[in-house]
Amino acid sequence: MTRLIVTERRELTAIRAAWLFDGTGSRLLADPLVVLDGPVIRSVEAGAAPPAGVPVVDLGGATLLPGLIDTHVHLAFDASADAVGALAARSDDEALAAMAEAGRASLRAGVTTVRDLGDRGYLSLRLRGRPDLPTIVAAGPPITTPSGHCHFLGGVAEPTEFGVRKAVREHVANGVDVVKIMASGGTMTPGTRQECAQFDVEVLRAAVDEAHRHGLPVTAHAHGTPAIADALAAGVDGMEHVTFWSAAGVDVREDLMAGIAARRVVVGATVGMEPVPGIAPPPEIASRLPALTRNLRRLHELGAPFVAGTDAGIAPVKPHGVLATASVMLRGIGLSPAETLRVMTSVAAGVCGLGHRKGRVAPGFDADLLAVDGDPLADPAALRRVVAVYARGGKVLSHA
Repeated sequence: MTRLIVTERRELTAIRAAWLFDGTGSRLLADPLVVLDGPVIRSVEAGAAPPAGVPVVDLGGATLLPGLIDTHVHLAFDASADAVGALAARSDDEALAAMAEAGRASLRAGVTTVRDLGDRGYLSLRLRGRPDLPTIVAAGPPITTPSGHCHFLGGVAEPTEFGVRKAVREHVANGVDVVKIMASGGTMTPGTRQECAQFDVEVLRAAVDEAHRHGLPVTAHAHGTPAIADALAAGVDGMEHVTFWSAAGVDVREDLMAGIAARRVVVGATVGMEPVPGIAPPPEIASRLPALTRNLRRLHELGAPFVAGTDAGIAPVKPHGVLATASVMLRGIGLSPAETLRVMTSVAAGVCGLGHRKGRVAPGFDADLLAVDGDPLADPAALRRVVAVYARGGKVLSHA
């Protein structure tokens, strides 16, 4: 069994590497020295000598960058061939233990913050603040219709304005950080279809209004074109997937894409996967992939804001910690190398409500750091060659 140790450092520590991507720029900075004061970055300088008496961790030719941020994971799903069934078979205590291991797998891969967009019974909220896990931004069980997508997670609401307002207030009372609502069906729930909307637009608008009244952002699971149109009209802050899925293929709706860009609705691109021998996308998905990519590319051309969410946990090709593989896919939809890294660090931090303390290597920010072997601007695979990970100033160590 693998366990994870995060060593705590209360004294000053200096970290030296060959290069630094600070989370906001467009190029690497040479010869950085980053001084940590416990869980916070104290200073970042190029070519500087460490303060007298401060121990130095020399990472040689590595590149430092902010810890990665995955904006769409499901810690409760174990990335098995039947993730839904596996969760159903676990007690809450067993599920919490599996979720903690999922979090540790993310840390080992350099993902120091995750946004959990669908757990069972608010379990992810019970893991927030643990020193051996990533920082967790939690939605609790997604709000859905009776028998709707992911209804088995416990977020069923009466599909009326009163019903969704009540559901949002319950989520607020439980302390969620973001509200997730299932505007369309999905493949993991028999009886629902991706192209079909689950809530009327007035009901979605009521959910958004109630969440905003309590100071919470709303992101909508939205595959089908009707759900995307309704979510846009309802004023959501973000949409997950945004595939424009139809029964026959993939729609091209320039008006909706322009509206998403104009209203600055954050597109949660579903990117990143680990190939598994013998597992290929189902034909209905494989046949649509070129059109899905074209739509995402067009959204980017129009200026829509993007973040990278892996949907980690839902299948064997989506293990926890898979975010590093998203870089190639993001570049494939037109993001520049630097833009790709910003989307996975500082941009994601802002969308998660953590832009004031995460996503950058800068004084006063959390000491969440990833060191990799190589230049992640020139070689996206460098993100997978992890040299070291620091979470809130503690070095993450993997022990068998």
